[in-house]
Amino acid sequence: MIVFRLAKKQYTHKLSGEGAELYGGRWNSVGTPMLYTSESRSLALLELAVHLPFIIKPTQYCLVTIQIPDAIKFQTVAVDTLKNDWMSPSSQKHTQRIGDLFVEKNEHLVLKVPSVIVPGDSNYLMNPLHPNFEKVKILKTELFSLDSRLFN
Repeated sequence: MIVFRLAKKQYTHKLSGEGAELYGGRWNSVGTPMLYTSESRSLALLELAVHLPFIIKPTQYCLVTIQIPDAIKFQTVAVDTLKNDWMSPSSQKHTQRIGDLFVEKNEHLVLKVPSVIVPGDSNYLMNPLHPNFEKVKILKTELFSLDSRLFN
């Protein structure tokens, strides 16, 4: 399986989950490492853009193409198993508990979760503490430039 991640140039070689561990995210609490990736380049862009002021064009970002071995089984979080308001910021503790438990149990390398930004699309979160994490490979890293019309 191929997944994508946008990262600042200086962090493209690090697939550690350290940023999420330091700051937390929708699917993990501070202190729990998690590597966030997306099923497509465009979803990776939207997942980044939602965290940046829209008027500021992100520069020095690279698109990292990552390969997860096809033999790796993953856990899936289905939308219908989540609270009705799971997408709201006030429900983030609920989704964080799901991700924290995923890492704590350490049964799977990958957790497939629904995207809040694009309903129907998915993000693939990886547990960097899982023994199979060493099988995850960076295939390509390339400077990612954005069309300036997005910021007019």
